[in-house]
Amino acid sequence: MLVSLRDICNIAEQNNMAVAAVNSASLEAVRAAVDVAEETGYPIIIQHAEVHESLVPINVVAPLVTSLAERSSAHICLNLDHCEHLSYARRALELGFTGVMFDGSALSYERNVDLSQYAAQMCADYGAGLECELGSMGSREGGDPDAGSTAEEAGAVYTDPDQAQDFIASTGLDILACSFGTVHGLYKGEPHLNFDVLREIRKRVNVPLVMHGGSGVSDEDYKKAIDAGIRKINYYTYGVKYAGDAVRAMIGEKTAENADAPVYWHDMTSTAYESLHNTFEHVVRVFANGAEPLA
Repeated sequence: MLVSLRDICNIAEQNNMAVAAVNSASLEAVRAAVDVAEETGYPIIIQHAEVHESLVPINVVAPLVTSLAERSSAHICLNLDHCEHLSYARRALELGFTGVMFDGSALSYERNVDLSQYAAQMCADYGAGLECELGSMGSREGGDPDAGSTAEEAGAVYTDPDQAQDFIASTGLDILACSFGTVHGLYKGEPHLNFDVLREIRKRVNVPLVMHGGSGVSDEDYKKAIDAGIRKINYYTYGVKYAGDAVRAMIGEKTAENADAPVYWHDMTSTAYESLHNTFEHVVRVFANGAEPLA
């Protein structure tokens, strides 16, 4: 079933778990996400990032995901990820998205508040949930995957707990994306997360919190973050990297003895699907944090 971002994160809140939010940059990713949600009984969020418009257009993603979700036994949210233009957000809502992540983190605090207020009203008109970001991870979604292997190198600014309280009250958002040590892209070393930032935010606010740049984090740190209030974890870069590695290995095996051996497109897509399915199943179960399946 298709559910709103607000409702799916409230489910996570009630069960002290986090929902995996995976991006829909390919048909294989969408299929794997829906299949894993149905097989495990845990909810999932399928996201389309504004920067992925050139990979898969939003008017292709929306009918595909909404059709699959509406006839699925699983709880599925279709969320617009890292939207920086309100006109694009409105287009997504008109196409059936049930959540929007408006990203004004690169703007001044005052401008971020103003535009987030508009986004909140827009989402309310469509019955969708709104996620906003406060603080900065430094690296941008869809940018150089190697630009900044740590939050400090990427130029991150951690979310201020006191400012978070004012931001939520001023905007009317449903869930808050926080900066506390993760980055977009690939880590060159171990990520160092500041859980004290999360705990201090959690003391002041009563909305679900979000981890961006969630792939590449250890299972132990996922659980620490969930216990500190994280209810949505964005997972993309490492999932598609593992799928790419699997395709490379498959091609290597097929051509090891005969460099001219045919490698068909469906060989690559089926290999990618299997890898994504395995990755999504693992993180969905880890993010469940011991909670019982919904179905």
